[in-house]
Amino acid sequence: MSNQPYASTASPHLSADCEQCFGLCCVALPYGKSSDFAFDKASGTPCSNLRNDNRCGIHTQLRQKGFKGCTVYDCFGAGQKLSQVTYAGKDWRDHPESATEMFDCLPALRQLHELLSYMKEMMMRPETSTLHSAFGELYQEIEHLSNLEPAALLRLNIAEHRSTVNQFLVQASEMVRANVPPATPGQGKSKKGKKRTGSDFFGANLKGADLRSASFRGALMIAADLQNADVRNSDWIGADLRDTNLGGADLRGGIFLTQSQLNAAKGDLHTKLPDHLTAPTHWT
Repeated sequence: MSNQPYASTASPHLSADCEQCFGLCCVALPYGKSSDFAFDKASGTPCSNLRNDNRCGIHTQLRQKGFKGCTVYDCFGAGQKLSQVTYAGKDWRDHPESATEMFDCLPALRQLHELLSYMKEMMMRPETSTLHSAFGELYQEIEHLSNLEPAALLRLNIAEHRSTVNQFLVQASEMVRANVPPATPGQGKSKKGKKRTGSDFFGANLKGADLRSASFRGALMIAADLQNADVRNSDWIGADLRDTNLGGADLRGGIFLTQSQLNAAKGDLHTKLPDHLTAPTHWT
């Protein structure tokens, strides 16, 4: 994959480490039978595929067994932090009195870690240098909240903190997207000759489109076709990329693009990614 114009945003404590987690996402989170999950599961109920050692019994066959949804979930490191820091290594199996509280904490801590991950990314980008100080202060504040005791963590108004951080994320996104890179030979405008805007791209035909520096914030892009599209420096925060065809697309410089979003999409060896992200194993 081609080079990214800023340092890697990888941060160990903001990346999932299932070896250090008590299988929390496999217990705490509910899901319904669908194309993403083979059966229904209630919140607080261990998945039948979860082994006693907190490992998934079908980890290498999740997609084949009908659990594609598991392959696109990212806790941003919240799972191992709850397991090893917040609860100091006390497994919910051995301490059932703490189980419900621990499960309730996962979604809250995950949101805080997600914010930390986005801010970390923006502090690594030279285009947002004038916001680095503000992000640094916010980062310390959110990190402090992520270290609270469970009861205090559950009392947080997460939506309020997300709103505060999001104001700066929007500014940072605009700064990055103001620097439109040169067009790539062979990639240009869509068939209509102009950029498509909005948030509903369900099944949209955007093959070969010039969508550099576009905002796909919260966009519904299920099954959209972006083959060979130029989407460099675009904002992907909250975009639903399930079955989006990214074959040959240029996503370098992508803002708030996550590994879990790529895992939900389709791509190939010609898809160009930021250096800190990798092509999923199911891409061909």
